[in-house]
Amino acid sequence: MRLGLILSEAGQGLRRNVSMVISVILVTFISLTFVGAAILLQMQIGEMKGYWYDRAQVAVYLCTSSDTTGNCSAAEATPEQIDAVAAQLDSPSLSPYVEKYEFETHDQAYATFQEQFADSAFATFTTADMLNESFRVNLVNPNQAEIIIDSLKGLAGVQDVQDQRGYLDQIFAILNSASYTAIGLAALMLVAAVLLIATTIRLSAFSRRRELGIMRLVGASNRFIQTPFILEGVFAALIGSVLAGGAIVAIVHFFVGGYLRVELGEATTLVGMDQAAIVVPVLILIGAVLAAVSAGAAITRYLKV
Repeated sequence: MRLGLILSEAGQGLRRNVSMVISVILVTFISLTFVGAAILLQMQIGEMKGYWYDRAQVAVYLCTSSDTTGNCSAAEATPEQIDAVAAQLDSPSLSPYVEKYEFETHDQAYATFQEQFADSAFATFTTADMLNESFRVNLVNPNQAEIIIDSLKGLAGVQDVQDQRGYLDQIFAILNSASYTAIGLAALMLVAAVLLIATTIRLSAFSRRRELGIMRLVGASNRFIQTPFILEGVFAALIGSVLAGGAIVAIVHFFVGGYLRVELGEATTLVGMDQAAIVVPVLILIGAVLAAVSAGAAITRYLKV
């Protein structure tokens, strides 16, 4: 099999179908960029879960003078009730599960509230005594939060006990939905890319059908006939894949590493170039394999003349 002749045939095919080749490059680029973004988003969700789940607390909210929920009867939790909750957290039955805990007073809760909702109109009508005092409990193993909740929710003066991972689960559910949407769009675009590659190869083969017939008559093998067409599709898809890889690197470097890292600071861990270095080869491999398979399938019908 003469490599020079095969490459020459592939080059001629690309020159004859320049507009279709450009279309294949663009569709492959867009679809694989969606694929890469979806992969990165899943990696980011994994990073965030590992970071935030380990820092998630169990919040033990105490009664205020207006509470009638939980174990409250419109009366402020007494010092004795607060001490009872602390004693339970320090007890031999719970202390092995508790890494540390802090008590948040009305004033501390009010300061945090004003910081978080400084721009909200209702912040001006909120007073310190309206906000719950609470214990903030960090666990040795966050997955054992139910043990703390079951032990404390029945104590006098306790309004509610909440595992803050529940709020995180809602955020991660939204992020997962965005990731699945990106995957769905990427799948549709990949189907379009496969069909476009197959159409390009069929048009190229049709324009050279006489040449293919002569090659078959002189004994050319199927592999010799197929290879130039497969290379055409792979070459166009590889350009799109490389562009998609460049887009992923740009997203990680400029958006994640630049904008998000500045905005979020050390609030959470973010994906970086290490993750991008994993995604880019995957995109190139996906592009090459899909192009080779679709081009090979498209040229099969012209192998028998």
